[in-house]
Amino acid sequence: MAQAWKCAGLRWAADGPVLTWVGGRRSVLARGKRVAFGVAEGGVRTCVGARGHACPVRAGVTGRSTGARCEECARLDRAHSVAADTMADDPRPYHVYLAWFGPGLVKVGITACERGSARLLEQGAVCFSWLGRGPLMAARRTEELLRAALGVPDRIPYAHKRAVRAALPESESERAAEIAGLHARAVALGGWPEALTPEPFRGVDHAGVFGIEGAERGAAAVAEVAELVAGGAIGGELVAAAGPDLHLATERGIVVLDTRLMTGWELLAAEGEPCAVPVRELRRAAGVQEGLF
Repeated sequence: MAQAWKCAGLRWAADGPVLTWVGGRRSVLARGKRVAFGVAEGGVRTCVGARGHACPVRAGVTGRSTGARCEECARLDRAHSVAADTMADDPRPYHVYLAWFGPGLVKVGITACERGSARLLEQGAVCFSWLGRGPLMAARRTEELLRAALGVPDRIPYAHKRAVRAALPESESERAAEIAGLHARAVALGGWPEALTPEPFRGVDHAGVFGIEGAERGAAAVAEVAELVAGGAIGGELVAAAGPDLHLATERGIVVLDTRLMTGWELLAAEGEPCAVPVRELRRAAGVQEGLF
């Protein structure tokens, strides 16, 4: 029987995206290479557990879940989490950032300084700039200040990010224009926490890293994987990768695979099988956030 591997998610390293597997194996994902895998007949997706611990009951989870956790493990994972705002005693310094995902799609967020730009790559930020640096609670208060005073959200659905990816401005300066203007408005606000040190605007562009810039940008994606299923398979040439998303050139056209849908499944190597998983037409830019102001 073919060797099966359980996916532990996508990580971004200095040399690009890497698929990780339970047990420590890593698969570097290079653009232009074929990515193909399948789920065995009769396969079941199981909960990935919480905070490094396996799910005690190996609960089954739905194929459409991007979290791949049962209700109890999801609760435990949120119980001591900066992202869920349930950990206020983290002594590490934090960056506040502004991230741009496409026209009208800007968010504010925080990330531990020691992580560098990894959080922005994981979210699929096309460009970003640091806004300030300081203790966790000062960073949180600054994040809330921008939400309240300028209406900047702290979350943008991945569906909205995918919808605009094929229609991004050509130049870095155009892509950075929205966050440059917002950065100027943010530093002019009163009420910044004294413990937070403002940082000047320095736009960092990821379009080239993701493979969605200029001549490297291929055909627009036509569909996205809705879920993996037992007995299903998907494969294609990797033409771009942004955040958790892989853009695969398949016989159906460019199909976006959110790698968070892979976690919890036992996956097998696939060869030339056609795309045989549920897909849905990719949403276009209509209906996304119109703008901040």
